[in-house]
Amino acid sequence: MDQQTHKRYLDYRQRHEYFGRQKAILTLAEFEPLDVEARELEAKGRTRDDEEETRLYDLYVILLRD
Repeated sequence: MDQQTHKRYLDYRQRHEYFGRQKAILTLAEFEPLDVEARELEAKGRTRDDEEETRLYDLYVILLRD
């Protein structure tokens, strides 16, 4: 795992303490593929279709991102 992914995971854990207390916290093994998928969808920018937009929103909710 690269340093940026590790930093995003640590940021996620910190946000979870404040925003995600009702949800189970993701392990690093669970977090990593979701993070990769979110970054791939983010990279598509305006070329995302409606289904991809919905999935990206769902990933943001899971990963506690804005």
